[in-house]
Amino acid sequence: MSRLRRIRSEAVASGKAFLRRRTAVFFTFFFPAIIILIFGALIQTTGGSGGLFTEPPGYYVSGYLAVVVLFTPLSRVGSEVARHRAGSRFEKLATTPLRRWEWLLGQTLVNVAIIGVAAAGILLLAVAVAGASVAPSLLLVPYVGFGVALFCGLGAVLGRVADSQDGVVAASNGVALPLLFLSETFVPPSLLPDWLPLWLSPLTYFSRGVRAATYRPVETLATGRVPGGVAPAEGNLLVLAALAVGFFLAGAAALPRTD
Repeated sequence: MSRLRRIRSEAVASGKAFLRRRTAVFFTFFFPAIIILIFGALIQTTGGSGGLFTEPPGYYVSGYLAVVVLFTPLSRVGSEVARHRAGSRFEKLATTPLRRWEWLLGQTLVNVAIIGVAAAGILLLAVAVAGASVAPSLLLVPYVGFGVALFCGLGAVLGRVADSQDGVVAASNGVALPLLFLSETFVPPSLLPDWLPLWLSPLTYFSRGVRAATYRPVETLATGRVPGGVAPAEGNLLVLAALAVGFFLAGAAALPRTD
């Protein structure tokens, strides 16, 4: 069996396994929708003094996308690694031609497809429910792809480090929640201490880049220039891509050969 067929077979098997878990399917798409309904419809973000949830709705689109790009790969891949370890499946895989990075790539491709669909739904909800103004950008495709690959790699590391599937869930939540609110997603940098190293969070480059690509503040529309505080979308994408490769390789190396 060729390498391409091995990766394709793993991706197909992983996709079918995901679709059989109806609860996982439901919450993968339902959780980010709830976030949008709470922030966009109930709290109703509006432009104001720059406080919490007072930026224009378009500012938070990158945060909505970050929710699904961050949480879903961490929990899905981490749980899958823990499940394989508990069932001694990595020992069985070691007797096949399938390599560890091929297994992780198959898992990543499935997550990219799932989260791509979820991201499209999030954009539609953000526009329809929250009234966000979103500038169309093809850069969203590589941003979602590299973001998912990055956190699939991190999820594989957590799955190896944690001692059980419950441990993976606790570890992924412990990592994801601080990252979600300390990565320029829902909390503007102006509300955080100057000494806080936001640049250490890989999610920061996702949220900065997606915001630069899709959000057009009033001053940008008037002058045609992106404000100095917003880094170029292409620059953040390059950093995110490099981090994605690094985390993916780390995740592949962390996968056990035996259990």
